[in-house]
Amino acid sequence: MDETFSTDDKSLEWNETGRRELLRTVVFTVNETDSTGPNGEAGHYVVTDAPDWCIVIAEDGDDFLMVRQWRHALKGLSVEFPGGVIEKGEDPKVAASRELLEETGFKAGTLELLGSMNPNPALFSNRVYVFLARNLEKAGAQSLDADEFVAFSRIPKKKVFEQMGTTAQPHALMTAALCLYLKQFHI
Repeated sequence: MDETFSTDDKSLEWNETGRRELLRTVVFTVNETDSTGPNGEAGHYVVTDAPDWCIVIAEDGDDFLMVRQWRHALKGLSVEFPGGVIEKGEDPKVAASRELLEETGFKAGTLELLGSMNPNPALFSNRVYVFLARNLEKAGAQSLDADEFVAFSRIPKKKVFEQMGTTAQPHALMTAALCLYLKQFHI
């Protein structure tokens, strides 16, 4: 157990006693779980199982490489760091390198894991891995999936920080990734 938690915190744990698949899609599976709480009370909870994801903060001098893409639930465009789904059995670092190349056409000379986190532990079972890419080198053109429409550009870091959490950059995981970046270099 992480040193943040004490042995007394074991009394807060729930026990999953059953699981039923409610919905399977291409990108996630929704399950209903039966769980028993610390007080013995039973309940039903929804858990979304999805593959792990990666986010790549591609640093190029005073700029970040960012992508613009349509987000269906938002019904709008979003400016984000490159990234995507980690394939089953794929190493997160390999996935990050692959996603950076696919979405921007750039390779990283160095790729460093800044951290990983759960996107929303109340609902999701997966993790997102955040990498810092440096010493970028143009390696070709974008190589997107058939249903992927992504434009990329260099955006000054200052502008990315200013726009994070606005209608231009609404994705909460991008803000969390930027916090890991700040933690690495400014704390």
